[in-house]
Amino acid sequence: MELNGVRVSRETQERLQHFAVLFQKWAKTINLVAPSTVDDLWRRHIADSAQIFQLHPKPAHWADLGSGGGFPGIITAILLAEQGEGHVDLVESNQKKAAFLRVCLRECGARGTVHAVRIEEAPATIQNCDVISARALAELDMLLDYAAPWVERNENIRLLLHKGRDYERELQKARGRWGFDLLKHQSVVERDSVILELSRLRRLI
Repeated sequence: MELNGVRVSRETQERLQHFAVLFQKWAKTINLVAPSTVDDLWRRHIADSAQIFQLHPKPAHWADLGSGGGFPGIITAILLAEQGEGHVDLVESNQKKAAFLRVCLRECGARGTVHAVRIEEAPATIQNCDVISARALAELDMLLDYAAPWVERNENIRLLLHKGRDYERELQKARGRWGFDLLKHQSVVERDSVILELSRLRRLI
């Protein structure tokens, strides 16, 4: 099986397929993603999330903010299982979604831990990380506020943030308060989307 042109093992394929079954089951009672996108689960959500990990395919320690229906956090945790190293701390304050995420980690043999807390509270529990990810969560300026406590502990952190067509406006606004190095990766799934890779984050005001 290939994800975005990258070969994955049969075991990873089986884990992803089991996640898809769990997702479809839970999505009947919990609003995990926009209902209009559920039928396009593999392309719109699984493949779309996988490309975030594929930009940093190393056994790193991830913090996934606002994990929701498992994107990209669960997909990252499943892909890390193939490497046998690395870990994802998934932050999701909604208790029902957090329960769903825990079931996915357990049944898919994925490498992660769920923290059912508000993002602002998470740095007290998650001491350090190498990469911060988020998808369809908040404007860039707010995401950088969320990330700041971890950046203060590790100046080498990378942020991989999935953004839609309005990302240029968000970048302009964020640059009023933050300095950072930026790499912009065009989404291989959605033409209007990008993944912003930020490093050397520093607060200006």
